[in-house]
Amino acid sequence: MSFLSKNKIIKAVLFVGCFFLCSCENDFTQVNNLNKKKETGIEEATDIKINYTVGGKAKAILTAPLMIRVDDTASYYEFPKTVYAEFYNMQEQKESKLTAKYGKYQDSKNIIYLRDSVKIINILKGDTIYCEDLYWDRSKTGVEFYTNKKVHVRQQGGQFLNGTGMEADQAFKNYHVVFGNGAFNANENGFPK
Repeated sequence: MSFLSKNKIIKAVLFVGCFFLCSCENDFTQVNNLNKKKETGIEEATDIKINYTVGGKAKAILTAPLMIRVDDTASYYEFPKTVYAEFYNMQEQKESKLTAKYGKYQDSKNIIYLRDSVKIINILKGDTIYCEDLYWDRSKTGVEFYTNKKVHVRQQGGQFLNGTGMEADQAFKNYHVVFGNGAFNANENGFPK
């Protein structure tokens, strides 16, 4: 290979390399934001589905269009664009479903905080519960859900129960409105029928 041919090849490689370098353009604010996310340990995932199981059986399935994981001094997961959950009994029959516009789960506390238009439907019983916010304590059995805010319950028979504060089991079959008002029929345990 002659000196002239080598020189042409080197010029061609340099030209192509310069072309690629010149065609790359980065927005400095995007680069800085990316670096900030890396510093605080932020990860994002879309179209997520999380299965909670107990003894190999489905207890709940949680889905969300966006999940943000923040790895900081206290790690947490955020669901800023709605969250949907279905709850199952030991026979793996769907008992209830829940929707909220926002959710946050803290690793250290094992609690999921839900807020903004929280709606729970007991599929088997037919009741619908509306509240401003709701805590889901995954470490408890019996009373897994609770709130201290206003609660509105629409029962299958068309009756309504309003109040402040509520405690409920996973199926929302047995719930207790702490300071209730409104007409409802109670069973022998004092829970709405």
